[in-house]
Amino acid sequence: MKLTFLGTGTSQGVPVIGCRCEVCRSQDKRDNRLRTSAMVEVDDIRIVIDAGPDFRQQMLREGITKLDALLLTHQHKDHTAGIDDVRAFNFVDYPTIRTMHIYANEPTVATLRKDFDYAFAENRYRGVPVIELHTIDEQQPFQVEGVEVVPIVGEHSKHFRSVGYRIGKLAYITDFSAIAPSEVAKLKGVELLVVNALRWKSHDSHFSVDEALELISLVAPRKAYLTHMSHEIGLYSDAMQRLPEGVELAYDGLTVEID
Repeated sequence: MKLTFLGTGTSQGVPVIGCRCEVCRSQDKRDNRLRTSAMVEVDDIRIVIDAGPDFRQQMLREGITKLDALLLTHQHKDHTAGIDDVRAFNFVDYPTIRTMHIYANEPTVATLRKDFDYAFAENRYRGVPVIELHTIDEQQPFQVEGVEVVPIVGEHSKHFRSVGYRIGKLAYITDFSAIAPSEVAKLKGVELLVVNALRWKSHDSHFSVDEALELISLVAPRKAYLTHMSHEIGLYSDAMQRLPEGVELAYDGLTVEID
């Protein structure tokens, strides 16, 4: 199994438009962060988690010509705004048309049907995305092309849930601000854990670094990476010095092999 970090930034990305802080002016490529997304490859099955505004750029950067499915964590635009661009995969082998399968919880599916209504209209115009939506049961594992996926549910805020995903020994969590003990139990045995960490100071809808580290300590994976980071995380080279052994900041384009 291979994990590729397509983007590791928060909703504004890094650099932030108009910002003059040292992170946004950094020449270290590890400080440049597209909106958060990741790609998991299991044998010849390729799954992407979240498709935000930078989805097209991320697919081009990685040279992706085949994508089997999308998993969405929640309905916010920094995780769904790139859905229209899946049509490139629909028609790349035209006249064969390949349906894109998208898996998400009920609120996210409802948002997609509203925001991309033209893709689900009875009389669709030529060239719109060809999508099949799958509403997941947040408490039940499901299959994507024979790959088992276990949903991990967390509180994004009082008004929104976010769904992380466990695939084998890998678990990927983003946009959590709280997680119940019953959901933490589903992470036991994970060897590679990815967790959102917006900044060092607390935030009402995202884990801080300390909160992410607390979850990592409970799960005790072999390796952990932080993602969904704002420019307030600081320079990559400085922030890395503040993390315990076995925990690193992810960065765009990083790939990790999982046995």
